[in-house]
Amino acid sequence: MRASASNKTSLCYALLCCFLIGLLPAISHADTPVLNAVEGFGVEVKNAELTLQDDSYALSADIDYRLSTRATEALQNGVPLYWDIHIKVLQQRNYFWNKTLVNTGIRYRIQYHALLNMYRVRNEGAGDVTNFSTLSAALDSMSIIRDFRVMDTAIYAPGERYAVGIKVTLDRDALPLPLRPVAYINPQWYLSSDWTLWPLTK
Repeated sequence: MRASASNKTSLCYALLCCFLIGLLPAISHADTPVLNAVEGFGVEVKNAELTLQDDSYALSADIDYRLSTRATEALQNGVPLYWDIHIKVLQQRNYFWNKTLVNTGIRYRIQYHALLNMYRVRNEGAGDVTNFSTLSAALDSMSIIRDFRVMDTAIYAPGERYAVGIKVTLDRDALPLPLRPVAYINPQWYLSSDWTLWPLTK
């Protein structure tokens, strides 16, 4: 009898967990657009284009970072925030899935240093580090992308159709462990942009 009761309890607990896991993302995604519109936080790719430079295509883009209150508080308390700029080039095909030809990106880390009273931005790929006295100046430095090499022109085949995509995401998995559960259910931590897509022409 005890074993049977224990099994029933375990089953009920498992079902409850499955229900909550399925429900929370739906609630968070449903609430996010409303809160973003009201409170004015989020990330948006304002402009993006790929231009021909010698033997390669280079990306230029302008990104608008608007941190939420929770993200700003965490940053000012010394928590580093990692941002990934995802860049893809797809070959569009009629009868098969689109083929990813290029999957590259830029990763930034922004962190506030209280003793120095400054914000530090690091390009994780290039290793460049720059200090700023204000948060707005630090965000502006991540907002402008110029002449970032994406792919060689040799990849481009005449007669084929290509599309370029760019998306910006906050890496919530890089947050300190105690903060991650909150970041996955609190809409103020949903600070990623949508994909911006456009056709690539030679």
